[in-house]
Parts: sequence; C-alpha cells; structure tokens
Amino acid sequence: MSTEDSELRINEGRRNIVLGAGAVGVTLAATTQARANALKPREASEGDAQTDGRFAGKVVAVTGGNSGIGKATAEAFAMHGAKVMICARRDDLGKQVEAAIRSRGGNATWIKTDVRDPDQVKAFLGATTQRHGRLDILFNNAGIFMTPALLQDIPLDNYRDMIATNVDGVFYGMKFALPIMTSQGGGVIVNMASVAAHGGFANTAHYNASKHAVIGLTKAAAKDSAKQNVRVVSISPLAVDTPMLRESFKFQGLTYEQMAPNFTTPRIMTPHEMAEAVMFLASDAATSLNGMDLDVTGGQLA
Repeated sequence: MSTEDSELRINEGRRNIVLGAGAVGVTLAATTQARANALKPREASEGDAQTDGRFAGKVVAVTGGNSGIGKATAEAFAMHGAKVMICARRDDLGKQVEAAIRSRGGNATWIKTDVRDPDQVKAFLGATTQRHGRLDILFNNAGIFMTPALLQDIPLDNYRDMIATNVDGVFYGMKFALPIMTSQGGGVIVNMASVAAHGGFANTAHYNASKHAVIGLTKAAAKDSAKQNVRVVSISPLAVDTPMLRESFKFQGLTYEQMAPNFTTPRIMTPHEMAEAVMFLASDAATSLNGMDLDVTGGQLA
C-alpha cells in the first residue's frame, strides 16, 4: 500500500471515529448552536447543594472526576446531596473540582489516583469508606482516547495504556468496590462504555476493544452480584462536549458544523446529560436495571 493510500485510510478512519464511535467533544460555543435541534438539553443547575436531596446520605466515588463527564457527574451528585469522592491523575484539575463543589455547599474530597495501578484504586476506595463509612455508588468513568491508526500501526505502548486505563481501571474499581458493597448490603456500579462498544470502527481497534471489554465486564459482574443486592450497569455515549472531544476534533481537522448533521440527533451531547443518565441508573428509579448498557447516543444505535 502506498503512503498516500495509507494516509487516505487513516483520515477516513478519523471521520468514522466521530461518526460512529466518537466518544469525544467540541467547544462550548459550538454546542450552543444546538437550538435548531429537535431535542434541547436541560441546562445544569448553578444553584447550591441539596437542590432536591435525592442522594442525601449516599456516598459516591467517581474515577476520572476532574474533567468532562466525570467532573459533571461528581458535581451533579454533590448538588443533590451526596458525599462525593473524586479521583484522577491530574492533581491541579482535581483540586479545582473539589473547591468548586465545596464553594456551592457540596461535600467533595479529591484524591489523586492512577486507575492503572490496583494499589492506588484500592487505596482510593479504602479512603472512601474510612472517611464516610460506606460506598453506595461507584462511577467507573476514567478513560483515555487515542491517536487513530491502522491496527498494525498502533504503537504497543499506546495499546497497553489504553487497555490498562479503560479496561484494567474498570476491573480494579469493581474488584475493590464489590466486597465493600456486598458487606454493607448493596450498591450500584456504573461503568463508562461507548458507542464503540457496539460495533467495529476503522483505525480505532484498541479503543473498540477496550469498550467492548467494559460491556463484557459489566454483564459478568451483574450476574455475579445480583443476589448480593449490587447492580452493575454501563452507559454508552457518542460525542459529548468534553476537552477530549475538542482535542480529537482539532487533531482531525473537523468542525462541529461538519459532524453534527451526521448524528441521528444532530448535535453534540452535554456532560450534564450524561450525568443525569448516570444518576438515573444509580437511583431507586432504576432498581430493575442490571447488567444492561444504556444508549445515551441520541439514537445513533437505534
């Protein structure tokens, strides 16, 4: 294959990532252009904590909680009364999220954690129970995207980092959370999957593999834990307005205007919408849902 043909295939694959698998975002300014869409998302509340207290008394742990969907979800749980523990790799961003939640009257604690390291994940969840006495909800959100490439051109260190973060991190979270939840009489685990978990997309083999694995882990853990009153579910976004998506669009030379018309719901989803989906799955309104993956793609998987 010529260099020109190879580059052509890679560029086409980059577009497929966003068209099919794009678990990534655009600028906030671009998102506001969604007014022409059929479905308009509800704005996130900017008020103080205890907006309705629906998670009052609950203890929630969020991995990858310093940015994007994780940040929005940590904030949302805290604003609805939960005691939130947040972890991720970037210390400065994590401290900012903790401070922002506390400034609004929420209860949040930041602990720097690399989910690729089982000892750090175990320590994070141990600190959660030590501080709050229990763990009711775990959102296994931490994950990374990648530079698109043909499978044979994927660097081995990139592949290993993808699996270590997106798969091992989820496994470790469940491994150390399940004994806690079982011993206290129940709990809910929500895992971050992706539209990429529901098909194969060009030039994203390692990302596809990682998200398929999350679905498999979710289903197996649900079967294992149902009798102990622990539910395990996942969500699959398409394109969400996060720093990761903006980075991906920039790298691929794509714009919101180019991509949005290709989606079933022709706009980029918001982190707040994903947070609402996670809170629904973790709530008493979803007690019959176990081992399932929630399509939050705006109909792309329909």
